[in-house]
Amino acid sequence: MCIPMTFKQILQARAKKNVTGKVIKKVSPYGVILWPIITEKTHKQQEATNKYSFKVHSDANKSDVKQAIEFLYKVHPDGINIVNVVYKWRNQRKLVRKSYKKAIVTLPKKEKIELWS
Repeated sequence: MCIPMTFKQILQARAKKNVTGKVIKKVSPYGVILWPIITEKTHKQQEATNKYSFKVHSDANKSDVKQAIEFLYKVHPDGINIVNVVYKWRNQRKLVRKSYKKAIVTLPKKEKIELWS
């Protein structure tokens, strides 16, 4: 007799299937993480909550970013948040911010990333 799965169990099974990265198969870890985002706000986040921001490939997902961070910086992230930063329109100004994808990586308290070396 087959026991029906709950919605939560279906989502957990689907999440287990999608653990592999999709972009890291096509490009190297250096192509997944393009560069760190260094501003006053991100510097305060690094000191206070141990969160680091990176500009990432537009097709990258959390698994890709996690594998690339582990390979490049030899640290194990606690959590990763992905944010799509939207295009900033040109309203009477010459500079325009193009859209990109940003990853915010949370590390454990004892681990650090040296971005300045």
